[in-house]
Amino acid sequence: MSESAANAALCERRFDRILIIKPSSLGDVVHALPVLHGLRERFRDATISWLIAKPFAPLIDAHPDLDETILFDRARYSRFGRSLAATTGFIDFTRDLRRRDFELVIDLQGLFRSGFLAMVTGAPVRIGFAPAREFAWAFYNHRVRVPDANMHAADKNYLVSRVLGFEDVPMRFDLAVTVGERARAEEVASTAGVNLAGRFVSVWPGARWETKRWSPARFAETIRILARTHGLPSILMGDPGEGELCARIAAESGVAPAVLAGSTGIRDAVALTERAAVVIAHDSAPMHIAAALDRPLVAIGGPTNPVRTGPYGKREAVIQADLDCAPCYLKQLARCPYDHRCMEDVTVNDVVRGVVAALGNSTEGRSKTPGETGLARQEI
Repeated sequence: MSESAANAALCERRFDRILIIKPSSLGDVVHALPVLHGLRERFRDATISWLIAKPFAPLIDAHPDLDETILFDRARYSRFGRSLAATTGFIDFTRDLRRRDFELVIDLQGLFRSGFLAMVTGAPVRIGFAPAREFAWAFYNHRVRVPDANMHAADKNYLVSRVLGFEDVPMRFDLAVTVGERARAEEVASTAGVNLAGRFVSVWPGARWETKRWSPARFAETIRILARTHGLPSILMGDPGEGELCARIAAESGVAPAVLAGSTGIRDAVALTERAAVVIAHDSAPMHIAAALDRPLVAIGGPTNPVRTGPYGKREAVIQADLDCAPCYLKQLARCPYDHRCMEDVTVNDVVRGVVAALGNSTEGRSKTPGETGLARQEI
């Protein structure tokens, strides 16, 4: 059977037990949400599961389009072959996957481990990308061609819609914020002395790669200018490991911004981001969450390609130096031969102007109230 005939046949098939494999990272999970929505629209009565790494599961655990999450303990299973407990645990995990009798598995991760897990399910239909890395493509029996290596990650994921019959379903990044989560966000903010009814800037100064990080001193100056010149208070956000960074920036700013780094879980952070008048972030998960929530955004670019991994639908939000060396994808500053110019050339004035422009382009430049995104769900 030709490739086109095989794809046409897939479009007509019904699947009752479906697995999405997208273990990490948080931003990448956001990019896979449209596939979940499309699958639910196409296979309304199917049981849809998602294999995801434990730290990121809270983002989708109670998603209304999803029936279950299957937790992958990467930290534990990485000791496979060196620890008896890890080895037997991973074997038990693969046996459990097999027992679930999935009919369709979609690997959106595209690495050896995820491809192998797709294979061990024994699913008769295993879909992945033809250019998947680490020979993961060898584990699929249906390979999706990627016409442009520089296409956005979310668009690349949604290519599977062409072979599964939901290409006409609009892409939707539904983070499904509930009424209860909004109430908890109000409590967290109130404890920190923040009134969510007013406008505020959500500032995320952290990033996993050190080459993606803008100067803490520049964050502090930006927060000070936004507060004193534009009357915009800031909330510093981050994971527990970024608490010291955020406290330092708060102290240097001289305007006492609230610091919530380490005080919120993933879902609290999503609910707080939904209320922000504007979000400032690097190329990181908070940037993708802000874009999914359609919040005004200033994304400080650096060594990555915003066409591939920038905020979806908000390319204009990226502030990035125009350099011949970018994108380089270097993760360590010590390897950069140009003194981190991609970040050093982004000035405080650039970011402040970006914030003002983002607010001017939004509805009255104000914070959205609960329900305005059109993507929120009632608590169930």
